[in-house]
Amino acid sequence: MDINQILDKVWELLTLYGLKVVAAIAIFVVGRWVAKVAAGIIRKMMTKADVDQTLQKFVANIAYIALMAFVVVAALNQLGIQTTSFIAILGAAGLAVGLALQGSLSNFAAGFLMILFRPIRVGDYIEGAGSAGTVEEISIFTTTLVTPDNKTVIIPNAAMTGDNIVNWTVKGTRRVDMVMGIGYDDDIDKAKQIMADVLARDSRILKDPAPQIAMVELADSSVNFVVRPWSKASDYWGVYMDTHEAIKKAFDAQGISIPFPQRDVHVYQHQTTQ
Repeated sequence: MDINQILDKVWELLTLYGLKVVAAIAIFVVGRWVAKVAAGIIRKMMTKADVDQTLQKFVANIAYIALMAFVVVAALNQLGIQTTSFIAILGAAGLAVGLALQGSLSNFAAGFLMILFRPIRVGDYIEGAGSAGTVEEISIFTTTLVTPDNKTVIIPNAAMTGDNIVNWTVKGTRRVDMVMGIGYDDDIDKAKQIMADVLARDSRILKDPAPQIAMVELADSSVNFVVRPWSKASDYWGVYMDTHEAIKKAFDAQGISIPFPQRDVHVYQHQTTQ
């Protein structure tokens, strides 16, 4: 076979398969672009419909993956690969991978249920799986929290749904629980009035439900009161810290003591006889 025959054969192969390769690449590139655009359109439509952000991202990701699977099959089909047998091989491989990744599949199922029933949403402050923080993202496999000191905590969804979840935000309001102590020699009614006045001056404290101030304990060195105002969930820590400071200053100004544990020690001297 001379050089001309070899070149003719190469050209024939390039003509036959080169166009198929180019077409397959074009199908993949265009299909990927279409999948991204379609996922973006779906997300915009859900945003206009005021759908939860977590559900928006989840549905958009699922749509993108489904479209990309279709694009890959179409590109392989263009190359002349029998996709039916290929899909069967993928199915068998998927079963093997699924058995090896049972934990990941359980996380996926947990994430789907969390997005479907929405016990938590992005922006909620929660406690779950031994961590507490604001929900930043609920993805297919994990939930991301941001703690008050700005640490990122990534929790597998199965661990999140497998434990108790405390959602501090969903109801919109929180009760601020505090304990204040006064001395046994102080006027109880006067102290209660001072604390009530402090709460009344704070506009962040809700009128309904009304704050509760009640004597709860005769402790070793103090008479203790529970002070329980209500506020918006977003105002909780501000109310908690400012109320402690305001009551301390008010007690000092009105002569109400805030006792601290103390112990009287009596020393007896015994004379010894020689």
